[in-house]
Amino acid sequence: MKVTKDIVVNDCIKMYPKTIGIFTQFKIDSCCGGAVSIEAAAKRDGAPLEELMNALNEAASR
Repeated sequence: MKVTKDIVVNDCIKMYPKTIGIFTQFKIDSCCGGAVSIEAAAKRDGAPLEELMNALNEAASR
């Protein structure tokens, strides 16, 4: 399965634990702010969505 921008941040971390480091690297709040989609979190926290998605999928595939 591929990580998509519609997945909730917390669900992504549960499915792919290695992605937590990516969220941290991109300064995405995955604790208190993890109940929103990856797209919404990226917009909220000012992360470039395309770069974030590439990094998340790379981590998830390891």
